[in-house]
Order: sequence, then structure tokens, then C-alpha cells
Amino acid sequence: MVTLRPACESDHADIRTVVAAAFGQADEADLVDRLRGDGDALVELVAEADGAVVGHVMFSRLATDTGARLAALAPLSVLPGFQRDGLGMALMETGHALCAMAGIQAVIVLGHPGYYPRAGYSAEAAKTVAAPFSGPSFMGLALTPGALDSRVTVTYAAAFGL
Repeated sequence: MVTLRPACESDHADIRTVVAAAFGQADEADLVDRLRGDGDALVELVAEADGAVVGHVMFSRLATDTGARLAALAPLSVLPGFQRDGLGMALMETGHALCAMAGIQAVIVLGHPGYYPRAGYSAEAAKTVAAPFSGPSFMGLALTPGALDSRVTVTYAAAFGL
């Protein structure tokens, strides 16, 4: 049985392992550490199976020129042996609900255009967002109706190095 819960400090080493294994490198795990260390993590969840962390998602702060409250989803990670079982989707959906409860109006992701639309993300929704990214992998999801209807410029947290 897999349970989802907020990440805690004692999970940090296990989160690094999960993120590095999911991406096949440490870059995204380093990003998680930097975002957390800079205080830019807004929502951070883990999936746990038999007492072990097997999945992770982080939503981080995005500054906007309009005062709109947006977050970046990065990264979403599931250990290879637990992938394709809906765990990533469950982490995202739970994260979206927690972001909405925290007053986040929309979430932006740079990710696989074949996967994230299943959670409601679309490149069309992100067309109003001025950012260092664009194209079919740059997607948005309004958590509040109309949140992405007007132009907004976002600035990613320093940890992204943009």
C-alpha cells in the first residue's frame, strides 16, 4: 500500500535517492535541495510504500509581475519500479489540492507533453505566461478559473539558475 504525505526533514536523503534514480542523474535532486534550502518550496510531498520513500513532488514559488500567485511543478519523481501505476498522477493531484488551499492560482510545468496533459496541463494555457521557456513542453494549469487568462511574466526561483 502506498501513502502520500508531506515531506519532512528526515526524508531528504531518501528524496535525493528517488529523484536521482527517476532522472538517472543528480541535477534534479540538486535542484530540490537548492529550492528547499532557499525557502522556495511551497508544497513538497512524498509517496511511501512499506516505510520507504518511492515518489516525490515539489511545487516552488514563482514571482509574477501582476501579483498573481503561481507555482512551478518541478520535479515530479517516482522510482522506476513504481512508475506507470498512477503514483505520479496521485502526487500531482494531491499537490494541486494543497497548492489551491494555500492560495496558489495556477501551476506551470516544463515537462513531457504526452504526460502532463493527463493532469490537466496544456501548452495553450501557458501561452499567456512570459517565461524563459515556451513550446509544447511548457504547460500551465489554472487552479482558479481564469488564473491564466491574462498576460503574466514569471520569474523562477534562483535555484533554477535562469
